[in-house]
Amino acid sequence: MDGLTSYRLKVNGTERQVEGAWAGESLLFVLRERLGLPGSKNACEQGECGSCSVLVDGVLVCSCLVLAASAVGTEVVTVEGLGAGGTLSFVQEAFVAEGAVQCGFCTPGLVVAVHDLLERNPDPSDLEVREAISGNLCRCTGYGRILAAVRGAQERRRSGTTPGGGLGLGSGPPSSPATPRETRG
Repeated sequence: MDGLTSYRLKVNGTERQVEGAWAGESLLFVLRERLGLPGSKNACEQGECGSCSVLVDGVLVCSCLVLAASAVGTEVVTVEGLGAGGTLSFVQEAFVAEGAVQCGFCTPGLVVAVHDLLERNPDPSDLEVREAISGNLCRCTGYGRILAAVRGAQERRRSGTTPGGGLGLGSGPPSSPATPRETRG
C-alpha cells in the first residue's frame, strides 16, 4: 500500500476530484497544487499570517492548518469563488479601487476575511474591522488602504452597485481614470 487516497471536495460550488493524494496534505496544498487554485498564498504554513484564508462551511480558516481530506463533505470557498460569473465581488472591487493590493501576497486572505466580516456584520465598527483582519499580516500597505477598502465595500453593497461596474473590469473602459494612492493610512 502506498498511502495515497482519492476523494472529492466541493470548492467554489463545484465538486472536484482529488486523485492520488497523501491523506496528510493541507487544504492549502490541495487547492493550489492539485486543483489549480493559486489565490490562497503559501507563506508561513503555521496559521500566523492569514494569506491562505478560505471559508469552510462559512467559517474563516487558515487552509494551511486544515487537512484537505477532513474537508470532504464541506463547502470550501476560496478568493476565486467570491465573485460571480467571472466578475469581482464588492470586496475585491473595493480593494482594487482603494489601492489596497500593493504586492498582492496578503490580498487574497484579507479579501476573504473582509468578505466573511461583511457577511456576518454589514456595518462593523472600526474596532470590529480591525479585529476581523487582525489575523492577516500585510507588510506593504500600513493597513490604511485596507481599512478604506472595507468602507468602500460597505458603500458598494449599500448603494447596490453591481460588481464589475465602474472599474473597467468587464468590457469597456473604466468610468474614471485611476489615480495614484499613498500607501500609508
